[in-house]
Amino acid sequence: MSLLKLRDGAELYYKDLGEGQPIVFHHGWPLSADDWDAQMIFFLQKGYRVIAHDRRGHGRSSQTTKGHEMETYAADVAELTEFLDLKDAIHIGHSTGGGEVIHYVNKHGRDRTAKAVLISAVPPIMVQSENNPDGVPISVFDNIREQTLNNRNQFYIDITFPFYGYNREGADVKEGIQRNWWRMGMMGSILAHYECVKAFSETDFTEDLKAVDIPVLVLHGEDDQIVPYQNAGVKSAKLLKNGKLITYPGFPHGMPTTEAATINKDILEFIQS
Repeated sequence: MSLLKLRDGAELYYKDLGEGQPIVFHHGWPLSADDWDAQMIFFLQKGYRVIAHDRRGHGRSSQTTKGHEMETYAADVAELTEFLDLKDAIHIGHSTGGGEVIHYVNKHGRDRTAKAVLISAVPPIMVQSENNPDGVPISVFDNIREQTLNNRNQFYIDITFPFYGYNREGADVKEGIQRNWWRMGMMGSILAHYECVKAFSETDFTEDLKAVDIPVLVLHGEDDQIVPYQNAGVKSAKLLKNGKLITYPGFPHGMPTTEAATINKDILEFIQS
């Protein structure tokens, strides 16, 4: 079990496998590095060095009382990449992890990053406001907070249905995937998960997107019921200086798991291009 002791004393759990050009994976809320199994094994077998960490308060990392916001998340990644001396890296983020990626690259990782991939990611900003009228109403996030505080055991089962599109007619529901989501979620801190809702829903990544000039691949499912693609992936790609957008009809939020073969193929083509 690999743990990095951060400057503030927190311990960050990470996996580091293989050799070659490094690919760093950033997980979504409220999961862990284990959510990248389908990508870690695929790219490891393609000759890449694959790295994934549990965000603070998530998985096997320290359950801290502070630091559950994007500035600290990105700074933690910076410490990890410096510790591992990663250069020419590709950073890949899903959902909340996509926000973490673009903020890390802009604030800390310009000299260490070759390319980035945002999958079903939260940028530019999720919450509805006067400046973002087609965003998601704050009441949705208030409900996520309420359910996380008072009904987490059941909520972390219920949310897997829209997350993976298992509530759609004819869906191939896999209970093992649902149980694994629940397992990863319940490993983490209830406080971290509660506070992270604000981080993923209210952080404005617009300036990060505008500032980053490395190639960035944006992937988003058109049936994403968690992060609506028109207000996320489509807008992000337009803000990026060197962005490429691929959207997938019918694909859900959790498409790195349910549609791993397609997602992995498109990422590999982007990395090798």
